[in-house]
Amino acid sequence: MKELFRKIIVYILIIESRLILLKYKPKIVAITGSVGKTSTKDAVFAVLSKYAYVRKSEKSFNSQIGLPLTILGCPNGWSNPLTWVKNIFIGLWLIIKTQQYPEWLVLEVGVGKPGDMAETASWLATDIVILTAIGDTPVHVEFFKSRNHLVEEKSGLINTLKKDGHLILNIDDPDVFNMRNKSKNRIFTYGFNKEADMYASEENIFYEEEKPKGVIFRVDEKGSSVPVVINGVFGRNHVYASLSALAFASVLKFNLLESAQVFKDYDFPPGRMCLIEGVNNSLVIDDTYNSSPFACRAAINTLANVSAQRKIVVLGDMLQLGKHTEEAHKDIGHLVALLKIDFLCVVGPRAKNFALGALEKDYNKENIFEFNNSKEAGDFLQSFIKKGDMVLVKGSQGVRMEKTVEKIMLNPENKKDLLVRQDEEWLKR
Repeated sequence: MKELFRKIIVYILIIESRLILLKYKPKIVAITGSVGKTSTKDAVFAVLSKYAYVRKSEKSFNSQIGLPLTILGCPNGWSNPLTWVKNIFIGLWLIIKTQQYPEWLVLEVGVGKPGDMAETASWLATDIVILTAIGDTPVHVEFFKSRNHLVEEKSGLINTLKKDGHLILNIDDPDVFNMRNKSKNRIFTYGFNKEADMYASEENIFYEEEKPKGVIFRVDEKGSSVPVVINGVFGRNHVYASLSALAFASVLKFNLLESAQVFKDYDFPPGRMCLIEGVNNSLVIDDTYNSSPFACRAAINTLANVSAQRKIVVLGDMLQLGKHTEEAHKDIGHLVALLKIDFLCVVGPRAKNFALGALEKDYNKENIFEFNNSKEAGDFLQSFIKKGDMVLVKGSQGVRMEKTVEKIMLNPENKKDLLVRQDEEWLKR
């Protein structure tokens, strides 16, 4: 019955969304990939909101229900039927009575199973599409026949582009860059490769009073070069997100320097390589929104490059990897050993393979700690962490690694503003 109710709601909301788009004619930028969708969405929103009235997908509204909710400007009703009925009436009112509506919509588009993108492409028409990255073993791959099928599914977003639309591609990801052959639209590329239309270089962590504060890098396009500073976060994922947003700005002929200045203090999403003060005068890199092999490797590489007294990595299960699960976890363990991370904490049944992988590369067994759940890990770390430690916490959504961060953050009273999954519905789980 619940599934039938859901299908009816989705059908009604999509019909309303199509009518709203037809009536108000907003321009649409749609973003997909297996890595960096939400960070890219927020970065694009930060740039675009300087120039136009814009709405973005809230949190990670990227599903069949999430996209219509963004178009209607409504909240997720979860299991409350009254909220869904209210959402339907809000949509009807937008159709019946002309109201102020955003000039731009920034939509994050995800796929969970085969056919999802085709359904989206059947009714959505976009002005700009941004493809972020896929990675070697992308999340959700267990629901597809192969990795190539997942890549093909993601590329379906290109079919939503209008004839005069732009396709923005990450040149550093071969699968994404090859998608240029699927489109006759104008193409703009970004990345660290100097062959890109816009490329980044000189990426570094910057420090204040010997404490790491964020990332700094340069962006070059057509002979112009501008510095970009991002406070409060680490990781190449944020470099890519801001770079793709600047590529978007270039396509729209915005001033590059003005656009780059947005990132110095913009409101980045929680749980994505965010820097949080920890207990005992430590620092925590909170990367608990989700996990995949590609993103996990990137996060650990970032940790290895940060100056700290001790480096501790806390890794929860990576989910939805299917037959690749054991190998992918062991590969990450190999990396932890190779980069000589001081301590490895693993959380969950699959995460034991992180430990096994590290041991295969002669990692010190005494420096590995195993836990059944994220709360256990947090309880242990509260007394284990010392002054000057840097702690990276990462895991898939289902492992709820934000509960570990809550235990070791200096000011847990600020968790609603700083951590992911703090909605009432999530807290019940």
